[in-house]
Amino acid sequence: MIKKFLFLFVLTAIFLAFIPQLTKPSSTLKAVFRLTEQPAVIVKGTQGSALTINISFGEKEVEELLENLSQPYPLLFIDSDWASRFPHITEQIKQRSLPVALLGTEGQQYVSNPKLLSEQLQTFEELFSTRPLWFRTTDEEFPLTLLQELSEAEINALGSTIQWSSGALPKASKGEIIAVPYTRNEHVATADVKRLLASRTFQSVEDLLFRTTVKTKKIPK
Repeated sequence: MIKKFLFLFVLTAIFLAFIPQLTKPSSTLKAVFRLTEQPAVIVKGTQGSALTINISFGEKEVEELLENLSQPYPLLFIDSDWASRFPHITEQIKQRSLPVALLGTEGQQYVSNPKLLSEQLQTFEELFSTRPLWFRTTDEEFPLTLLQELSEAEINALGSTIQWSSGALPKASKGEIIAVPYTRNEHVATADVKRLLASRTFQSVEDLLFRTTVKTKKIPK
């Protein structure tokens, strides 16, 4: 009888210990953060291809781009000032649940203005009702102070393996992260986007990085 009581007591204790784990919401976003032990810029995985698009300019061009996207969707790096000017496009992005991330400015601007990142994050969160998991500067330069700030905010710095806007398609490589621009000075034509999408099988950035090691860019101290 005593043995049976002790067995039931131990079993109940184990069950109670696991209740918090059972009720805790699973989150792939939380799992992605801190893919690297130290603040670093992720630039490549080791398998597959992922497409990212930097958007900081345009209205009709961007609307045309979005109309031609299908799953798996590319990761859209959105300039928060641009998104503020075109709330109807922002609403379309939210309604379609397109994956979004924060596109910043040039890396050195975060050194000269320490409040810049927090201001951009606040605007982004107000527009999209979520905190971005990924961040990229326009020149893909990430000063150490910026990386540390991103780490504290639990946001990953994502560069790219290839930056492409037109011409011959880049040769496919395992784990590549391709960035294409929609900026004031340069944007990819819809026909070129279609060519790129047809050239290989793309997957989400999370799928590219989740099940593999990642390559990072060393940042001088």
